[in-house]
Parts: sequence; structure tokens; C-alpha cells
Amino acid sequence: MTQEQYMSISFFTLKPNRLIQLFKLAFTSKALSWASIAAAAMFATGSALAAEPAQCKKVTFSDPGWTDIGATNGVATTLLETLGYKTQVYLLSVPVGFESLKNGEIDAFMGNWMPAQKDFITKYQSQIDVLRTNLEGVKFTLAVPSYVYDQGVKDFSDLNKFADDFRHRIYGIAPGSPANENLQKMIDKNDFDMKDWQVVESGEQAMLSEVDRAIRRHKFIVFLGWEPHPMNVNYDIKYLSGGDDYFGPNYGGATIHTLTRKGYASECSNVGKLLGNLKFSLTMENEIIDAASKQDTLAKDAARTWIKAHPQVLKDWLEGVTTYSGDPAMPAVTKALGL
Repeated sequence: MTQEQYMSISFFTLKPNRLIQLFKLAFTSKALSWASIAAAAMFATGSALAAEPAQCKKVTFSDPGWTDIGATNGVATTLLETLGYKTQVYLLSVPVGFESLKNGEIDAFMGNWMPAQKDFITKYQSQIDVLRTNLEGVKFTLAVPSYVYDQGVKDFSDLNKFADDFRHRIYGIAPGSPANENLQKMIDKNDFDMKDWQVVESGEQAMLSEVDRAIRRHKFIVFLGWEPHPMNVNYDIKYLSGGDDYFGPNYGGATIHTLTRKGYASECSNVGKLLGNLKFSLTMENEIIDAASKQDTLAKDAARTWIKAHPQVLKDWLEGVTTYSGDPAMPAVTKALGL
């Protein structure tokens, strides 16, 4: 074989045993230069760090339209895009989101509130994967303005005493949400003598518009409240005790988990590693959500700004992660973010 023939070998296609043969040949022949051998080694090493399968290039997320999940999705999509991936977030109700995970139409959901979504986890547990807990210390239960609390509405059992003031209404979130269903169960069972009440279902922003209107008019209103959320900063509110049977103890104390479609972390191991590294704090999420709200910007843009202001979080988030093409993650992310 001539030198030209040797040099025309595509090292991208070399198998390990063929590469060994070439190294042996270097000792007995001048046909291959050491530069060529070094190039072969480089390409062989590069193939070990090759990109994930093509189907992993695009990563899809579900979002029920909640601002806190917008923040966490914003962090994840920002990092993935700096690593060379494409992302898309679909606005889906919780029931549709779980069904989409089961069917493989969505890759990840970072908003599995537990125990509020326990029924969904029970239903789909064999068809999805729970990747990790991404947030702790969450509150999720009924809340009222502080002036209502001060007038004696401190517990679920106090609500019906002021039924007329509340117009027998509890303001919930999107139709089909587990929290709304819990409230409806409570009414159907006539717990707390609330059989004549109704749950007003609407999106998060519509609910908060009602809260804002009531507070400005100093009216009674009871609604689903949670933290992290800028409502805890923008309004003076109190959480009601007594809802343990429906929202869990400690004012609906909850954990939030990251879910993926079945087998996703094995199929797309690098994305799985990143999603498995992402753990958040109440402070972080409150700050991102509040910035997005006050600056009238996208949660993703607010998330990007927050990461740039807190680059220390990248060390843990990017541990063991590479770019889509297999290069080290940290240099690529810091360059893309201008750090």
C-alpha cells in the first residue's frame, strides 16, 4: 500500500483493532508518519466522545403554564442550548402532560408536585421515570390576604363562617389540575360544611388577576397559593392550616420532581445527566419569576440573566456533562453566556 493510500484512510471509520495495526506498522514502515498516527489517535478518541444519537438533539419539555415551572424550564433550556441542543417547551395541562410523557411525545416534565400529583404518579409510574427531586421546602395550599386572616380566617374550618363574604367561591388554577380535583373532593364530601361552595377554575394568571382585584378593593378571597412564586412578594398573604388531608402537612409542604419519558436518561445519557444534576432553591426560583414579571420578559431570559449573575451554580449543574458533540461543558457554557 502506498503512502497516499494510507493517508486516504478515513480515521473516523477506524475500528480499535485496525488502529492497533497501524501503530504496529509505524514501527516497521515509514509509510505512515507519526503525525498521521497521532491524527488517528485523536479521531479515535473523538469517536469515544461522539455526539448522542440524533434523536437526542432536540429536547422537549411540558409546562402547565405555571411561572415556577417556566423558571426551571428556562434554566434547563438555556443550558441545553449553550451545549448545542435544540429545545421546545409545550404548554400542556398536567393530565395531558403526563399522557404525553407516557406516549413518548414529551421528553421531560420538571413540575411534578408531590403529593398533589400523587394520583398521576400512581397511574403512570410504570410508564415514566422519576429522575430526581429538584426542589424542597415548597408550600401549596389555600391562601387568603392577611386582612382576611386577621378577621378570623386562619384554618379551612373557618371558611364557611364567612361563606357569603367569599361568595362561596374558591379560586383554583387550570381545569383538570390535581389541586382543583382535591378541592372538589373536599366540597363533594361536605368537609368543613362546604357543600354549597364551588371551585372557580382558570389559568394561573386569571386567578391572580382575581386576587389582585380583590386585594385592591379589600374584599374577601380564598385561592390556591404556593411558594416559590412572586405572589409571596407582591401580596401580603397567609396560608391556611387544616388542609392536611388534601394538600399534606406543613401548609401543603411539597417536593417537586423531574420526570422523563421511560428510558430517556439511558437513551440520551448526557441530557439525562444534566437534568439529574439540576436542583433548585426557593430563593432562586422566586428571583427568576419576580424578575420575569417585573421586567415583562420571558422566564427563559430571566433565567439566563440569573445564571450569569450566579455562575457558581454551574459547577454542580455541569458535573459529568458534555456538549452535544462530546466536548467539555463548562467552557462551552461560559463562552455562550459571556462569562
